[in-house]
Amino acid sequence: MKNKSYIGISFIILVFGIIFIPKIIDRIKNNDVTKIDRLNTSGQSETSIDLLMKIGPAPKFSLTNQNGETITNDNYKEKVYLVEFFFSTCPTICPIMNQNMVKIQNHFEERTDFGIVSVTINPENDSSEVLKKHAEHLGVNNPNWNFLTGDKKYIFDLANKGFNIYAGENKDIDGGFEHSGLFALIDKNGNIRCRKDKFGNPIVYYDGLEETSVQALQQDIKVLLDEK
Repeated sequence: MKNKSYIGISFIILVFGIIFIPKIIDRIKNNDVTKIDRLNTSGQSETSIDLLMKIGPAPKFSLTNQNGETITNDNYKEKVYLVEFFFSTCPTICPIMNQNMVKIQNHFEERTDFGIVSVTINPENDSSEVLKKHAEHLGVNNPNWNFLTGDKKYIFDLANKGFNIYAGENKDIDGGFEHSGLFALIDKNGNIRCRKDKFGNPIVYYDGLEETSVQALQQDIKVLLDEK
């Protein structure tokens, strides 16, 4: 009987290997095995103000934009806006983030009460002049999209201590800097807003690399723009 049991178990393992292992390998190759859909978007083509959580006030800031002007959070009063941390020479995730921002910009091109704040984490290279060329290269046409530079410690504190969006310097990786690809969504009253994940927890920030996140942001920005 034991031999029959072993044969039966071995047969099940063999069938499992033939059917499922190639699929697992394909998922690892495609990097799908580590991707988790945090957003609560299943069956949800629209959102409502009741679904957007209020995390708290966004950190205040004062930096210099691509035109050499001082820009603060006061410039965004009565506006819905996004905040990202990036750098112009980033060889990895920044181009994807910037292109997704352009996509969102174009989606709301009729709205004068929508803006974007892109803060460089490499201000030693990213002067106002460099950022102006970068904005022109991206096709930025929203007058409320400011590319900001300034003191490096101030910027790193703003990212890591203010927004809790990681940014760091690492000379051992391509580009010399590492950071998350997250976007912060701020409402007209200066509060960080977000939807919940599928477990009912606030996502806090939106993944700037994922198409589902971009779609969710477009939905949630519209809701905040129309909020009375």
